[in-house]
Amino acid sequence: MQSEAVAPTRKTLRRERSPEHAAGNRFIPHVQGLRAIAVLFVVLYHFWPGRLSGGYVGVDIFFVISGFLITSHLARELTSTGTVKLGQFWARRARRLLPASLLVLLFCALVAASPYLTPTSALPAEIKEIIASTFYVENWYLAGNSADYLALSGDPTTVQHYWSLSLEEQFYVLWPLIMLLAAWIAVKWLRGDRLKAAAVAIGVVSVASFIFCVIYTATNPAPAYFVTFGRMWQFGVGAVIALVPMLRVRNAMVSFILGWGGILALLYTAFRFDGQTPFPGYMALLPTLGAAAIISASNVDRWWYPTRVLAIRPMRFTGDISYSLYLWHWPLIIIAPSVPFWGLSIYHRVALLVICFVLAWLTKKFVEDPTRSWKVLTSRRPRVTLWAALVAMLVVGGTAAGAWAVNAGTYQQGVQAIQELRDNPPSCFGAASVLDPSCGDAPESDTILPAPGFAGVDRPADEQCFVQLTDSRPVSCEFGSDAPDAPRVALIGDSHAFQLLSTFEDMAKREGWHLTTYFKGACPWNTTPLSTGGAFGAACADWRAAVADKLADQDFDVVFTAALAGTPYSSAGYDSSHDAAVAGYQKAWSTMTDRGIPVVTVIDNPAWETDPNKCLRTRDQADCAGPRADLLTDSDPLRAAADGAKDVTLLDFTDVYCDDKTCFPVVGGANVYRDQDHLTVSFVDTLAPYYTEAIKKAMSAN
Repeated sequence: MQSEAVAPTRKTLRRERSPEHAAGNRFIPHVQGLRAIAVLFVVLYHFWPGRLSGGYVGVDIFFVISGFLITSHLARELTSTGTVKLGQFWARRARRLLPASLLVLLFCALVAASPYLTPTSALPAEIKEIIASTFYVENWYLAGNSADYLALSGDPTTVQHYWSLSLEEQFYVLWPLIMLLAAWIAVKWLRGDRLKAAAVAIGVVSVASFIFCVIYTATNPAPAYFVTFGRMWQFGVGAVIALVPMLRVRNAMVSFILGWGGILALLYTAFRFDGQTPFPGYMALLPTLGAAAIISASNVDRWWYPTRVLAIRPMRFTGDISYSLYLWHWPLIIIAPSVPFWGLSIYHRVALLVICFVLAWLTKKFVEDPTRSWKVLTSRRPRVTLWAALVAMLVVGGTAAGAWAVNAGTYQQGVQAIQELRDNPPSCFGAASVLDPSCGDAPESDTILPAPGFAGVDRPADEQCFVQLTDSRPVSCEFGSDAPDAPRVALIGDSHAFQLLSTFEDMAKREGWHLTTYFKGACPWNTTPLSTGGAFGAACADWRAAVADKLADQDFDVVFTAALAGTPYSSAGYDSSHDAAVAGYQKAWSTMTDRGIPVVTVIDNPAWETDPNKCLRTRDQADCAGPRADLLTDSDPLRAAADGAKDVTLLDFTDVYCDDKTCFPVVGGANVYRDQDHLTVSFVDTLAPYYTEAIKKAMSAN
């Protein structure tokens, strides 16, 4: 006989549904104020990285707070019920975090579909990262691509900041499983206290995570910033405070010292850390323990105690909207320069910051708060929420895929147009419009080639010749003629030497040269150590030494080198870092010139605050020019190093990029830049006759 289905009772539904707080909420005002510090650090760092160079530690503060609050909640449920209802827990997290998160991702997907707001050349990366962020694996995507989150150059997407949200979501999946496993082992095998077992398990995981973090940061700093296990210890620090009551200090004096000491530690890291700080690694201890000290300070007896100061209304308000503020600020910063009539002045930045706060408040009021208590979901079993979340994620991912489908044809056409431009450039194009006397009366072109939406892909194709980060292998590539008597040319340096590669390949083929290359990102051919410490600085030194050994065994007819003018050098033993850089260039070059091998080098091109193509997509060329004093480094150490040096030729194309007061993003119809400081191959090609002439003269003089 078939049994009859029994309808669930109200009591059963109440037990299985997913209320917002299964074990009672414990609101802690000063922790909400700490959220405000965290989000303000991150936002101000992104708006003014030079003013708050270590503001990125705000993310580390968030990790500690999450570890404390989530573990507190899980511990209360574990104590009162003996278990953790995973479905309920994950459903609550989904209702709390996904609506605002997916709203911003949907906005970014729609922006990606617009060629006016997103360069078409950047579309593939944008779409991939939106999808990775939608399914909360953005941190692994960036780790796999060795992205440098702290670098102030390059072309970040609108959703790059989702790496931290992805990591937190992974924490929300793993943490209750770790606690449940520890509790089960304690009850079944050790007959011990569940919370003590959970504390021990979390302690072991945290110690292992910290050791991994220190080692991985030293060996692979870029992916170490994003890898989940390298960050778990920061959640663990907050968790230990939640599980060990004696760490929540009520003593007035100790609480006062802990609170203000923690605030001072956070301020120190925010103002003293920068992109060169080896991070996270052991340096992350300072902001992590600073945040932990503030959480531990629990005494609120006096108004001047940090617990009371952090609980004032403005701090609590900022803490309340911190999640939405974090979500909105970065996409708006990336998009704003592409908006017509917008700029990067202090007034525009302040106005944009205000807009971020308004959007965050509106999102908190009309998206975050209503959906977390939406009865359509809270009155049903947790799986309803989880299925709804999956459907919403698929909608956002589908919208991103649709943005690619709409623009894929345009993207392919743009790539083909760049190749046609390289093969058949117009007359008096690029540098020729300034340097070729016959072009003096040529009319200025209103057409920009490559188009601002495609300049980002106009770069050398041979990425295998370019080593980065902690890779110290002296990778060389060979191009051009294989004839035994072919003149031998070497091209050596950092990314500003690598940007010349395609042009030099064509020169080598045309002139019958044999070209050998050595490139390493942010590591010029110089003997002076970088001021960058840790594994990156060591890798640069190792690469230089290895390249020096390779060069010593080879005979070249000429060596060409280029370098970023703003590279940070150690000043140890010299009056300034500039003097140290000059001496380092001269020493490196002398290893060639002492053997009778001439060196040719070139003054660095201007570096812009942001990619000028963002401006060119929506405004006239004249409106996108910048002050020479802000964009060009007059004290380029290459100039001083070449001055009077034997067998060293210095090329200076400054008058091509700039006049006496202004630098231009478009010269002779050529789009000069593919990002804020790297040249397009199409423009570099227009300098080829002048590179060729200089190299030939250097060869004939020796």
